[in-house]
Amino acid sequence: MRYVAQRILFSILSLCVLLFITFLLSHVVSGDPAIVAAGPNAGADKIAAVRQEMGLDRPLLVQFWIYCSNIMHGDLGTSWFTRQPIASDIIRELPPSLELVFVAMLINLAISLPLGLLTARYAGSRFDDIVRLLVMAGAGLPIFWLAIILQQIVAGQWRLLPTAGRLGFQNRDFTGATGFTLFDSLMQGRFDVFADALAHLVLPAFALTLLFTAVGVRITRTSMIGEFRKDYVVLARAKGASEGRIMVRHVFANGATPALTVFGMQFGWMLGATVLVEEIFGRPGIGRYAVKAVTQSDIHAVVAVVFVVGLVFLFSNLIVDIALYLLSPRKHAGA
Repeated sequence: MRYVAQRILFSILSLCVLLFITFLLSHVVSGDPAIVAAGPNAGADKIAAVRQEMGLDRPLLVQFWIYCSNIMHGDLGTSWFTRQPIASDIIRELPPSLELVFVAMLINLAISLPLGLLTARYAGSRFDDIVRLLVMAGAGLPIFWLAIILQQIVAGQWRLLPTAGRLGFQNRDFTGATGFTLFDSLMQGRFDVFADALAHLVLPAFALTLLFTAVGVRITRTSMIGEFRKDYVVLARAKGASEGRIMVRHVFANGATPALTVFGMQFGWMLGATVLVEEIFGRPGIGRYAVKAVTQSDIHAVVAVVFVVGLVFLFSNLIVDIALYLLSPRKHAGA
């Protein structure tokens, strides 16, 4: 449990750093935030009142303390343009993005882990060379370009999947308690809505995950190659164990830690990359919300999005670290 306590403490320290960075972000942007919030036609008196309302007339340390206190109470500020609490906007926009990232991660794991394991087993073979060539090509494809190609060909020309949106027109009025359409539709027994939502997720999820899958295959292959050369694998083969059992029960179980650690980090990275996919496929989510906030110079909303994405990144890494400890506590006993 010492390792778990260390990881939790490290996450808390990282959260403090995240708070400091996001606080500075709102102060280093170009332009006076009070002028932007007051509007282009505001006079000096109104700008001064807005500056006082935003607390910009107070010392920097006092502003930072107020910022941290508001965050701890769930207050992410108020949008300068919609005049609505940003926290409520985030709560509305985050589930569609998390749903997209979750499906993309499932695709990532389903491809990366077995393919990385097989290329490690047959390292140096023609199969390994072909996979590595495809991985290099996939790593070089920009997410936005792949999204446009998939949308134009698979959805536009072949008409195999929906072009854009989160649900079809016939299900546009569907609502759920959690905001996660796949989960809510299953809980309500609306399997037609579930199938519709899943169909709308396939292309954006695949476009989002390809780059991360390329990295995942390479990391998995690298971590597994060394395991195949260890003595316990030679001993297992000498005892007559099947190759499939050796790969799954021995090699993967002992060599998966580096790969799974990277996958935990990729979850947060994917959430940050949804901005490209959501904009192209016309999906609601935190990515499109961030784009709108940037175009409107809504600094409070931009900072809130950065903080939430960073928070998800920290939380996903903490979960992976604890899960790896529970799976193999001996490896982390000296940590």
